[in-house]
Amino acid sequence: QVQLVESGGGLVQPGGNLRLSCLASGSVFSLNTMGWYRQAPGKERELVAVITSGGSTNYADSVKGRFTVSRDNAKNMVYLQMNSLKPEDTAVYYCHLYWVVGRQSRYWGQGTQVTVSS
Repeated sequence: QVQLVESGGGLVQPGGNLRLSCLASGSVFSLNTMGWYRQAPGKERELVAVITSGGSTNYADSVKGRFTVSRDNAKNMVYLQMNSLKPEDTAVYYCHLYWVVGRQSRYWGQGTQVTVSS
């Protein structure tokens, strides 16, 4: 059983910063990819940023240069530092964990709301 618990969402003004955290617990395979997706009202869920256990990263074009994904492998945690937030960043942000050992294993957190508004 694997669980992902996010924290750090909230309301912030345009131009502000937020940091999201996600803790993975349970039987987590050490070689994995963790990261963040988001879903705005009326839109599909989209990739924001992911990072492998080796440190390779991938970002959505819309957040490059503003968001930074990082992780602590020893603690099974992933973080998303969001700077220079824009109203279009408003969404529910979901933590994601993925690995392949013979078959794919994919897990989602419950989501945390990020609202960027003045």
